Amino acid sequence: MTAEEKKVQSVIAKHKGGKRSLIPILMDIQDEERWLSPAVLESVAAALDLPLSHVYGVATFYKSLSLEPRGRHICTVCLGTACHVRGGSAVLEHFERKLGLRVGETSPDREYTLERVNCLGACALAPLAVVDGRYYGQMNETKANEVLAILEKHVASGPPEVTKEPEPQGPRPAAGADPAKRPRRRTGAKKRSQAGARRKARK
Repeated sequence: MTAEEKKVQSVIAKHKGGKRSLIPILMDIQDEERWLSPAVLESVAAALDLPLSHVYGVATFYKSLSLEPRGRHICTVCLGTACHVRGGSAVLEHFERKLGLRVGETSPDREYTLERVNCLGACALAPLAVVDGRYYGQMNETKANEVLAILEKHVASGPPEVTKEPEPQGPRPAAGADPAKRPRRRTGAKKRSQAGARRKARK
């Protein structure tokens, strides 16, 4: 079994809908890989017993799915009518200069992808840009520089490190001891009820 097949099988196992879960399966795979490679699409088609043409059709129909490698950070600039009138083209050109990319391109290190859309449905915020899913209204060169500076820090620091959860405080059980038989602390209410029972027993 290839690496792609193992990856696909692990994602499919999370979805019980089988063929009906094709779209969420593709989205989950893309979340991990940032794109859908031909090998992955072939593995999905074989695992779900679907025609490869059908899987390709779904992958190319939805704009959120990509058959090209995408960056870790997605920068999208709106060029709808309202955004265009209010300077959206200048905003897009500024992103191109700062990132060194043209629309639709991904940086060689796969950190950035620059995209444009015709409308994001938030014309009151024009000109509008979306970076990693966050909307930035009234976008201009100054705001773009601030947003990109934050992204550069993330790129420089790399992916977050996985930290271990702190160990519980208190004495550790002896080696070989059964945790289920460890003595439990009594709550104040339980102690009072037990003391009351003893007083009644003495009467």
